[in-house]
Amino acid sequence: MKHLYIFIFFLFSILQSCMDDDVLRDFDKLHRKETSKGVFIINQGNFMYGNASLSYYNIETKEVINNVFYNTNALPLGDVAQSMTINDSLGYIVVNNSGKIYVININTFKYIGKITGLISPRYIHFINDEKAYITDLYAKKITVINPLTYSIIDSINVNNNETKYYQHPTEQMVSYNNYLFVNCWSYDNKILVINTDIDEVIDSIEVIKQPNSIVIDKNNKLWVLSDGGFAGSPYGQDAAALTKINANNFEVEKIFKFPTINSSPSKLQLNKTKDTLSFIYGNWGEENVNNSGVYQMQINSEALPNYPVIQQKTRLFYGLGIDPNNSDIYVSDAIDNTQNGYVYRYNTNGILIDSMKVGIIPGAFCFKQ
Repeated sequence: MKHLYIFIFFLFSILQSCMDDDVLRDFDKLHRKETSKGVFIINQGNFMYGNASLSYYNIETKEVINNVFYNTNALPLGDVAQSMTINDSLGYIVVNNSGKIYVININTFKYIGKITGLISPRYIHFINDEKAYITDLYAKKITVINPLTYSIIDSINVNNNETKYYQHPTEQMVSYNNYLFVNCWSYDNKILVINTDIDEVIDSIEVIKQPNSIVIDKNNKLWVLSDGGFAGSPYGQDAAALTKINANNFEVEKIFKFPTINSSPSKLQLNKTKDTLSFIYGNWGEENVNNSGVYQMQINSEALPNYPVIQQKTRLFYGLGIDPNNSDIYVSDAIDNTQNGYVYRYNTNGILIDSMKVGIIPGAFCFKQ
């Protein structure tokens, strides 16, 4: 029994050390200056392990540098890196389970500052130089910050009295004029409409259950990809769908239903000219879905595509990004969610250009132009 207590104490100490993402390490730091175009790969890491990381890929030289945040700043990134957004020369890395956002110089990777006081942040979206919104999984509000001071200045109430589940867990954001559209994913089916002049929710749009990603195309149509939930969910399950919405009047114009209840499409993206949609078609669970992979669809199409431009095969596609400069496709393979994953770079026709080994669970991409 004494040995058991020693083992438990030792294990707890390791976990505490892994989770302590404010402790500086002592080693020779990385000194780089990357001024050319590149891609940041946001590696989520495992929940409660504090092993999230940031990789950087130089598009021109095809060099990949892993753990750039840690190796540059001698500081662990934290627990579950969710997303990253670039504003001018600064990169904002949202670390979900650590409840913070780290700010870095996008050329040197050096730590600039951080935003704290958050519960479970997901994404950050800039309204202007002095105002940005931060969505949250559990906070029941969207936090409003001043990016110049990294301070919280306000919040937008998203309390939802319509469901006994989560209170509008907010996720991705897209702007159109003075409107901001926000998808509510977990156990929800709403797209919130916010007036950014007054920082208030003014309307909501009902879509298929669990809208996980949104984009707005060149014709000002809002596209929403819903995974429909999962089998056995207390919220129920719908067939997954892609919904087309008029951004001017908030009306649903068309719903494209996926053919099987088992599918869980995700990671909706747009190409450079904003006339072609891309997404991962697969399944959240262990069941296989026929023809899994990366799909492309023209915004004027009348039906969903039948075959992928990139087949998943034995891989586990998890993250998807489209280069805004040339529409190259970046897709990640999480493998088994425990070992370091891979990223594959393809051209628009699905021809492989490059591949690279990155961190654990590469989930998102952020392009430096």
